[in-house]
This record gives sequence, structure tokens and C-alpha cells, in this order.
Amino acid sequence: MTDSMKPVYLVGAGPGDPDLLTVKALRLIQQADVVVYDRLVSEPIRDLVPVGTKQIFAGKTARDHHMPQHETNDLLVTLARAGRSVVRLKGGDPFVFGRGGEEAVHLAENQIPFEVVPGITSSAGCAAYAGIPLTHRDYAHGVRFVTGHTQNGEEPELNWASLADPDTTLVVYMGVTNARIIANRLIEAGLSADTPAAAINMGTRPEQKVIRTTLTALPEEIQTAGLSGATLLVIGGVVQLADIIDWFTPSSIEAHKAHG
Repeated sequence: MTDSMKPVYLVGAGPGDPDLLTVKALRLIQQADVVVYDRLVSEPIRDLVPVGTKQIFAGKTARDHHMPQHETNDLLVTLARAGRSVVRLKGGDPFVFGRGGEEAVHLAENQIPFEVVPGITSSAGCAAYAGIPLTHRDYAHGVRFVTGHTQNGEEPELNWASLADPDTTLVVYMGVTNARIIANRLIEAGLSADTPAAAINMGTRPEQKVIRTTLTALPEEIQTAGLSGATLLVIGGVVQLADIIDWFTPSSIEAHKAHG
């Protein structure tokens, strides 16, 4: 590592609404030489990258990696050693199911300086925009975050008995593909089939869609709706509060921005 080498910035872009970017994230995006971005980084956020700044797509979906993780890791090292100012832009928060930890370890092992810029994770941002508080003293005393898919595409190996807690909100990232397995395993482990559940698709964005139903009906409703793109599952009593505090209407938000 040389004194003149610039840090690689592992930056959280939040769940999609560009207004949810941190001040630091926006500043770094606008100062970067190269932005390496993921599939979950929304187009309005990418539009904030200055004209002339190189953008490299390193997107990933379940079972389909445009750029394998080891290649992304090596790319960051190569760009940093070339003296470039690099922003690694990741949907949500880099350290919450964003593989930012893997990239940070690789940079550290190769003596590349780096900084981590937290972002609003999808669970907090999308649930809030769906009118679902992740905790509420009358409904949930804790929150659990899990991923709903595995590297090899097999059934998630989760402690279903532990997750089937009616006093805890369960948030499942990347759970659409295995939604039926997840619902069945939770019910088998003792969670009521009537537990409120939601699927939040493209949360915080103008195209946001929310399905609110029961745990047992959730897989079928996801399939019927044909959801595609970033989708978060929220399971627990807090979901029913959206009947009262569902506040986000994209049309009114856009109108507010236009007159702000």
C-alpha cells in the first residue's frame, strides 16, 4: 500500500429512493473516478453519477451472477492500485446481506485502504414505506433478519423452530423463490398459518407494490402477482399495522418533490 493510494469506498445506496442516500454517499458518488454498482442500485441513484465517470455493472441475482464475487473483489483491488478513486455502490447497506464484509476482507488482505459508508438497509426502508414498523411493543419485541436463498439454490438451512416466534418480526431478504418452503417450514415449526405477512416489491420507489396477507396465503399471492425485482418478506403481527399507517403513495411523493 502506498501513501498516495486512494481508499475504496464501500457505499450503501439505500433501498432505492435517491432522497434516502446519506450526504456522504452522494458526495463520494459525485467525486468518484469509477463507480462499481450492483443490480439493486436504482436508476435514479445511478443518474446522480456525473457524466464521464466510468460505471461498471457487477450485478447479481439469485443463481445468476453477472460478475462472480471473486472477480468483483479483484476488480476493486486493480482499480485502487491504478490510482482510481473507487466507489463500490451497493443496494441497501453494505454489511447487511450485501457482501460488503467479503469485499472489505479482500481489500484488507491486499493492503488496500477502504472506508465503509452505511446505507439505509432494505428492511428498515422498505418496511417503513409499506407502513410496517419492524418493532412495536404490542406486537414485536425483536427483529430477525435472514436470507431466503443459498449459494447452491437448495432449501435454506435455517433454525425454523427459533424463527417461528410470534413475538418477533421476521424479515426475509431474497425470499421470493423459496417463499413456499419458508412459509411451510415456519408453520410446521409452530407459527400460526394466520400470521400477518407481507411482500414488499421495489420498496421506496415509484413502482412499489405491497402484498399484505397471511403466512399460508403469501406464496400463492406472490405467484399470482408475478412479482419481479427486489422483494422483501416481512412476517409478524406488525404487518397488520399497515392497515392504519400505510402512508406512502408514490404520486403524492413525486408531486411534493416537484414543488419542493
